[in-house]
Amino acid sequence: MKRAVRRCRERKITIPTFAQLKDPTTIPQVIRDRLGDVGLWDVDPVNLFRITWKNEPVEQGGGFNQGNWIEFPPALTGVSARIVGLVGKHFPTGAHKVGAAFGCLVPRLVSGQFDPTTQKAVWPSTGNFCRGGAYDCALLGCTSIAILPEEMSSERFEWLKAIGAEVIATPGCESNVKEIYDKCWEIRRTRPDCVIFNQFEEFGNAVWHYHLTGGIINEIFQQLALDGSQPGATGGLPTSALRLAAYVSATGSGGTIAAGDYLRTRYPQVKVIATEALQCPTLLRCGFGGHRIEGIGDKHVPWIHNVRNTDMVVAVDDEQCMSLLRLFNEDAGRTFLEREGVARDTIDQLPLLGISSICNLVASIKTAKHYELDSRDVVFTPLTDSVELYQSRLTDLRSAHGPYSDLDAARHFGRYIEGIGPDHLRELGYHDRKQLHNLKYFTWVEQQQRTVDDLNRLWDPDFWVETFDQVSEWDALIERFNQRVGLPSALSVVSPNRDREGAGR
Repeated sequence: MKRAVRRCRERKITIPTFAQLKDPTTIPQVIRDRLGDVGLWDVDPVNLFRITWKNEPVEQGGGFNQGNWIEFPPALTGVSARIVGLVGKHFPTGAHKVGAAFGCLVPRLVSGQFDPTTQKAVWPSTGNFCRGGAYDCALLGCTSIAILPEEMSSERFEWLKAIGAEVIATPGCESNVKEIYDKCWEIRRTRPDCVIFNQFEEFGNAVWHYHLTGGIINEIFQQLALDGSQPGATGGLPTSALRLAAYVSATGSGGTIAAGDYLRTRYPQVKVIATEALQCPTLLRCGFGGHRIEGIGDKHVPWIHNVRNTDMVVAVDDEQCMSLLRLFNEDAGRTFLEREGVARDTIDQLPLLGISSICNLVASIKTAKHYELDSRDVVFTPLTDSVELYQSRLTDLRSAHGPYSDLDAARHFGRYIEGIGPDHLRELGYHDRKQLHNLKYFTWVEQQQRTVDDLNRLWDPDFWVETFDQVSEWDALIERFNQRVGLPSALSVVSPNRDREGAGR
């Protein structure tokens, strides 16, 4: 603890509370003024205060707003339900995983369980989590090690090296998580100075999303309920008739879907939908396989996924996502969409969707069709990252399939947008959920040294209430830690980390 306090004092680091990240209006004005001189991706400790859904969408010197989201119109989705995507691009690193990493690292740092001067933080990941962890470590003066499959996009590896992380590439693709776990056990045996922050079992990941992602969805829904002039409005119905019908999230590490637990405490009728790749249908069919939707499917059930609170599983074809990636970003595709009646403003926002975001959008349309949702119903889904992180994938697709034509656009729109139906889904009853819960045994008890008693605790609803409620205790620890650091409120001193500003952008 003393060394952590000294490190933060030396580097002029003040750590934000979860409450400040949820409501940036509570951030001290001197810090907000300091952010006016700092870029969104700069390696400056003050950017810890930008680990929020409410960043102004500018690259340099932005303040805060009420959140960033897209409402996808019926001309694109083919359904009258209002589908709203939370935009993740406007986090530092371009993805919301910096928040999940913050939720894992900071509670240990401020409670004396992690020493930034002698220990290294290891971030096992399929892409964005290790990027978020490496970035948070750079802000907090910690050394990071990123582990990710060798077949992930080149942008991830290039950025990690630029930020100063040690990078370890494991065999396989997106769904080869067992190989990542094996590397973690090797590190535990051979490198005692390393601490593993495994997003699939770290409850800080889920806690951050419960409060921050769940919270922003609640706020946006309330704004929509007050503003009948929004696109896709209720067609003459009173805005009070709006219903928060569903929250759709790819499972991935099991963190982002925890926002559904938060929403259920306020909207008991909400459906919580888990999304995965059809090529790796673990929750749909107890299946396995490789796929190309980076960040979402892993051939196991994450320890921190509260499957008892999941209503349905939807699987999405990775070929559908890759084809829509071209439709949304190639000139011929964008021209075609405009001819089909999609507004230019919506088309201009489609690059805000990365591959897993497209998967979530498709799953949201499937959900709306399955439940026969109408214009009173609002479906929320996270847009984890943007196409900015997948330019190499677009290059690969062009190399493999040639230039994108009007005919390609028409075929993809007809098959992969108009042709979306309520297929490859599974509604979960009590025993279906218990079955998915029991699947955790084979990964976590047999391979990862958890106990059956630990597993049984996860089926108890009270366990999750207690887990999510601990954030107030973490905030108290953060406040006491900052008091020990003893910095004046002025953060005008230039950080020693600023020599790596915008690394690898």
